[in-house]
Amino acid sequence: MSGDLPIPTAMFTADELAVIRRAYAHQVVATAATTNPRIEAAFATVPREKFLGPPPWQIANLGGGYRPLPSSDLVLAYQDVLFALQSEKGVNNGSPSLHARLLAEMDIQTGDRIAHIGGAGTGYYSAILSELVGASGLVYAVEMDPDLAAHAQTALADRANVSVINADGSQWPQQEVDATYVNFAVARPAEPWIERLRPGGRLVLPLGVPRQDRPPKGGRHASHGAALRIERGEGGFTARWIGTAYFVCANGGLTIDDNEIEALTAAFRRGGIEFVKSLLWKTEPRIGRCWYIGDQWALCYDDV
Repeated sequence: MSGDLPIPTAMFTADELAVIRRAYAHQVVATAATTNPRIEAAFATVPREKFLGPPPWQIANLGGGYRPLPSSDLVLAYQDVLFALQSEKGVNNGSPSLHARLLAEMDIQTGDRIAHIGGAGTGYYSAILSELVGASGLVYAVEMDPDLAAHAQTALADRANVSVINADGSQWPQQEVDATYVNFAVARPAEPWIERLRPGGRLVLPLGVPRQDRPPKGGRHASHGAALRIERGEGGFTARWIGTAYFVCANGGLTIDDNEIEALTAAFRRGGIEFVKSLLWKTEPRIGRCWYIGDQWALCYDDV
């Protein structure tokens, strides 16, 4: 941040802030219903305020819109709330407890190579991933918005195991990875997310369809949304519903047409996504055994 920009204030000592971060992390994983100690340690270590931009900070209201926080005290960053990154576009630093739940599903190991796709934003959750993979691992943080990517580049400059890429997330990863973590709603998985998973590799993504309203600025939020876990096995791809999840919908190469929106919306309205067990990729699906059939992919009720 430049000297002309407002900076957060510190009402607590560094030692006190370390305790506050630990308490915040403990609450986040408890709300996420995960007991993964490595995820808790990562949230306790990464300074969230570094990724929120200069104050005055704004947090999202439950009923929509934003409200400014009354002060720029660092301790206010340690809440399980959404902070605006680009309020005019509806882009936020997402819910810590939701991310903790999704990260727990990825089974990240020390030394893993991870693609963090779209919604890498200013880099907060890329930093959490950086802690989880350790010095021997690597995180590819892909963000299409040049301003957010520039902030991430600065905020993550001290993390040698993170590479920030300003690009369309539908084109990444460009090499094999152990896991891919997608942070925007998509109506279909991009080809690299599936085909560049190593054997045993995991993909966590929010499947969703955009609302009908088109805001004059920024992305559209999902009207229906679900987080899914995909894993590459010897015989194909398993798929499992994690829970409801609403993200800003993808732009760029993953923008979908009205026919796809209508078909996926109909599938969500029918229900049953929680019973999905497999993803078929470039394979002819069995009619009547699938929750949804898209172009060269399907989510089905049969085991792999």
